Amino acid sequence: MMISWKRVNAILQKDFKDFSRNLAVSSVIFVPIILGAFYGRMGVESIETHFLLINMTFAMVAAFVQCCLIAEEKEKNTLRGLMLSPASTADILGGKSLLTFIMTMVVVFFTAFLAEYKPANIAIITLAVILSSFFYIALGTMLGLYSKSVLEASVIVMPVIIVFSLGSFITLVVEKYPILQVVTYLPNIQLIDLATKVEAGAGFGDVLVEFAIILGWVIAAVILTVIIFRKRMVD
Repeated sequence: MMISWKRVNAILQKDFKDFSRNLAVSSVIFVPIILGAFYGRMGVESIETHFLLINMTFAMVAAFVQCCLIAEEKEKNTLRGLMLSPASTADILGGKSLLTFIMTMVVVFFTAFLAEYKPANIAIITLAVILSSFFYIALGTMLGLYSKSVLEASVIVMPVIIVFSLGSFITLVVEKYPILQVVTYLPNIQLIDLATKVEAGAGFGDVLVEFAIILGWVIAAVILTVIIFRKRMVD
């Protein structure tokens, strides 16, 4: 499916204007950065802490902001217009996701910089962060499609922020309840495992399993998002 970058850019510019006007949503992007500066001044250097901040960024920026952008379109009844326009599914979803992706990468960079996180292999970590962001953006899009307003979106996305921001703390629950072992395959946990191996000197070949699991989550989330989006087109 071909993507019209002219249409994607038009949607991007519109989203940027809408986002900048909504202070309740736009102020969220500063939370991880402020926490990153706080932890950096405290001298915290553990991988778990660094990726608590990064996973929090994914949940609060990639998922939350994306969810609110989609919900706002529905609340204003403009998403239906986009669906009925000549723009393809790829144009709409790509355009609606681009702003969130850019903001997520910028916030992750400044959060990691202020927290003084210096990965042993920046190329592997960068690739893992970019790949992980696709999952959270797709998740935010799905939740936004189910929300009727920005207020409802703010509520429905809260479990995502709680679960995916906890990071390695989830493993403490798993130790007490082995039946929950499946949660160790969540993308946020896999990202922490990947980063831990990288700090121990692992190369790309040593973290292929973690990449494969994260990629699996991304593919599943994207497919579900497209299915739900197209279902909304014919509702």
